[in-house]
Formats: sequence, structure tokens, C-alpha cells
Amino acid sequence: MSRYAVIIEGRDDSFSAYVPDLPGCVATGASVDEVEAAIREAVGLHLESLRAHGEPVPEPVVAAVRTVEVE
Repeated sequence: MSRYAVIIEGRDDSFSAYVPDLPGCVATGASVDEVEAAIREAVGLHLESLRAHGEPVPEPVVAAVRTVEVE
């Protein structure tokens, strides 16, 4: 099992997510929970498609995602 970093952006009722290690793997949703479920499914389908087409599956290289507070 691999763990891919996911970036979630948005506010109110419009969110998007992408996976830096899997270019083109994106999802949208009306809430953080919804977009998280959608990107989980998108990652699975993305990896399945890569394998089906005999393409290499990228190993996760993003080690951590953090937020920083600035003034």
C-alpha cells in the first residue's frame, strides 16, 4: 500500500484536490469530506489506468505537507 499526499483547496461549498505525485489526478466536491472521498476514488482509478496501459506507477515522493502561519 502506498500513501500519496493530497492537497485540498477551497472554501464554502467548492473544494478541489490534487495529488502532486500523480499529475492529472484531480477531484472536486462541495465539502472537504466529499472531495476527500472523490480524490481517494480518483487515485485508485488513476493507478488502475496506469497499470492497465503498462505505464509505470509513480512512487510517492512528497514526504510531508505542512502549513505555516505568517503575519
